[in-house]
Amino acid sequence: MQQYSTHTPHTINSIDISEIYNDMNINEYFSTRRTIRKYDSSRPVSLEMLNEMLDQAAHAANTGNMQTYSVIVTAKPDAIAALAPAHFNQPAIKNAAAVLTFCIDFNRFNRWCRLNNAEPGLNNMQGFTWGVIDTSIFAQQFCTIAEMNGLGTCYLGTTTYNAEQIAEALKLPSDVVPVITVTVGYPDETPDIQERLPIKAIVHEEEYCNPTDKELLDFYSEKDNLPSSRQFIKENGKENLAQVFAEVRYPRSSNEQFSRVYREFLKNQGIPL
Repeated sequence: MQQYSTHTPHTINSIDISEIYNDMNINEYFSTRRTIRKYDSSRPVSLEMLNEMLDQAAHAANTGNMQTYSVIVTAKPDAIAALAPAHFNQPAIKNAAAVLTFCIDFNRFNRWCRLNNAEPGLNNMQGFTWGVIDTSIFAQQFCTIAEMNGLGTCYLGTTTYNAEQIAEALKLPSDVVPVITVTVGYPDETPDIQERLPIKAIVHEEEYCNPTDKELLDFYSEKDNLPSSRQFIKENGKENLAQVFAEVRYPRSSNEQFSRVYREFLKNQGIPL
């Protein structure tokens, strides 16, 4: 992927990135971005490069400029292998140059407050919500910067499933909880661009416009009728894609079980909800 040329040039590893990636404009980047799950294991990504991109990402907006987040960079192959089971050994983690675990970090903020004779009040639902939002913005800012610098990224949706296992592997103290994991590396594939709902399905002008049943079915019709979706439906023995999502991929029973596990983990980490 390439970097747009409308900003002041950034230098990573003494390379003027804007000179290398000045053929793609910002619109083309956003409309053609892809999630990358297969990485070129022969091309490492230096910690210097990762740190510079993370430094840039840390300028993202956040609540009160408190920056109640941290990121653990796992780059050693044996350490990545140790994390893989917590993410169900997904292919995206196998050849990644690095695995980044983005965490809510109240530990740093709370200790700073107490060292200054102030009692913090973030270990609750409101603080947790702020933390999730701010950590997510930080993670997405990093992904955008990484992709614009020629790297590929993939979000792993398994972080909250096995948060305790991840916390143990990364030695997370109390008041620190993992919420997002991103794999990164140089792409070794060019996957198809994933379909998205039409913009009219997600944008509402002035007030929420509840679609009719027909309009709603039309919104999903392209996704429903993709060859990959039809195959997915057939493989799972279902009648349609909605049944695959609701009954196979993300069933209520699993969601409620993982909710109980994650809530208990949060409580043990000092964030009771």
